[in-house]
Amino acid sequence: MTFLMRRASMAAYGWALATLLATAPLRVASLSAQPVSAPVSAPAAARVTVNHAAFDSLLRVHVTDGLVDYDAFRDAAAFRGYLASLARASLAGADDEEQLAFWINVYNAYTIQLIVAHGERESIRNIDRTLGVLRLKGPWSEPLVRAAGRTLTLDDVQHRIIRKDFHDPRIHFALVSAAKGSPPLRSEAYTGAALDAQLFDQGRLFLKDTTKNRIETKFPRLSPIFTYYRADFGNSRSELGSYLATWFDGDTKKKLESGRFGMRELPFDWSLNAKLLTR
Repeated sequence: MTFLMRRASMAAYGWALATLLATAPLRVASLSAQPVSAPVSAPAAARVTVNHAAFDSLLRVHVTDGLVDYDAFRDAAAFRGYLASLARASLAGADDEEQLAFWINVYNAYTIQLIVAHGERESIRNIDRTLGVLRLKGPWSEPLVRAAGRTLTLDDVQHRIIRKDFHDPRIHFALVSAAKGSPPLRSEAYTGAALDAQLFDQGRLFLKDTTKNRIETKFPRLSPIFTYYRADFGNSRSELGSYLATWFDGDTKKKLESGRFGMRELPFDWSLNAKLLTR
């Protein structure tokens, strides 16, 4: 029963009791002789969560400073079990934070699985090439994702679910395309309860990594991510600057908030974010 329904029920009970006392005085003595218990509040509804503990444990052991031991994921039965659990998962009743955490974990886990399935150890862009040329849709169009009872591609997860439904630019600091130019893969799974703090920290890690962004310099240079997804960060350079300023202070913060900064890109490093070579 919802909070509002409980309130309505209590109100109806009070009205009925008042009517009874006014119209049936002989019953008052009988009623008053009975012990009256304080109303008991219904317990608050439990937060619906999806269990990412297996993925969390794997990430803590096999990801260091954003670099991934893909061979360890390949060999881990727990990883295969986690992927199977994603296929069976239900998001019914889950709040927005829990759902977003779920889909970020889905994207990152299945990107690892894509690399593992193809045995790729140089670059994700080597997958689904024809005569050395990357196909139009590339590796992100493989329908390998099984999640919440659906069969999807990585593009579906990123563009048709996460970007379309959640409208939080920080997701670009959390989705990892198996490349060194991407934000670092976090050594823990995302959860609904911790999501806001995790996304903010991801922004800090990505924006202050000078191999990917050089913002605290006289002539800032940004990751191509801010060009690819320009509309997600605002409609102008000043809006982008105001957004990025959240993670900075002092003169850098003022410069970003003013909108007077360069938009030159740093090259994006597509080499695999691998920690170890194939054993």
